[in-house]
Amino acid sequence: MTVPIRTRVRTWLFVAALTALLLSVGAMLGGIFMFLFAGVAVVMNAVGYWWSDRIALAASRARPMAEADAPAVHAMVRDLSRRAAIPVPRLYLIDSAQPNAFATGRSPAYSAVAVTRGLLDLMPTDEVRAVLAHELAHIRNRDVRVSAIAAMVAGAIAAIANVLQFSMLFGGGDDDDGALGWLGTLGAILIAPIAAAMLQLAVSRQREFLADATAARFLGSGTTLADALERLEVKAQSTPPLAINPAFASLYISNPLGRGGMAGLFSTHPPVSERVRRLREYERDRETALQPAPVGP
Repeated sequence: MTVPIRTRVRTWLFVAALTALLLSVGAMLGGIFMFLFAGVAVVMNAVGYWWSDRIALAASRARPMAEADAPAVHAMVRDLSRRAAIPVPRLYLIDSAQPNAFATGRSPAYSAVAVTRGLLDLMPTDEVRAVLAHELAHIRNRDVRVSAIAAMVAGAIAAIANVLQFSMLFGGGDDDDGALGWLGTLGAILIAPIAAAMLQLAVSRQREFLADATAARFLGSGTTLADALERLEVKAQSTPPLAINPAFASLYISNPLGRGGMAGLFSTHPPVSERVRRLREYERDRETALQPAPVGP
């Protein structure tokens, strides 16, 4: 159940590319911005490593879930943590009608899982367990830290682009910079956020497929998680999107934002149909492997 080395390397390369993109924005703007953004990159990576869980939980307005309030959920998490051979994470509740969940933390020893009220109210118990298995798989695979860092760097790039956009609209540019300076600013506003979104998309999509496969092994079957993903997708159409910073959307098991327009085009989540197809294929392969070998004449 170990994570392939090439998957870890590829994921960290995407994060390195995000950091390099942030530095490139500074280089495009020129002058002191190069050194300023280098400092921002260092700070973002350090903050993302040490405080990613606090930031993600605060951004989702999650509050601690007492065991007395949800004993069955705590029991499921303890059982799944034992199967995953990780410490039991802290549990949090998000007061939202949309069924969803995410995991965060820099390591299994400092991890947390947050679930929405909609997940507990609208999903069957076995599918809630499958969603929790998916989140614990993220912790077991140690990819929650890299996703949080990617979210913070991508969020910083988007924020910088917004500031530069307002600066240009209200005449904050320096006419002495010339055409190259304006081109650099336009590149930072138009190209950098799109490139950051694409890199974050690459980080998120591969970790979701990996967590689905790991969760199926925890559960002993891919069917329940496949059913849960399909139900999550249906419920997302009839419940309001979560009010969160889009940079943190990649942390959730299901896209918590709107599905239409550009939001759907740049979704950090793989298509549910493809995730379900892989899980059902896993289940067919498992059942085939369990069938007794034919007895010869």
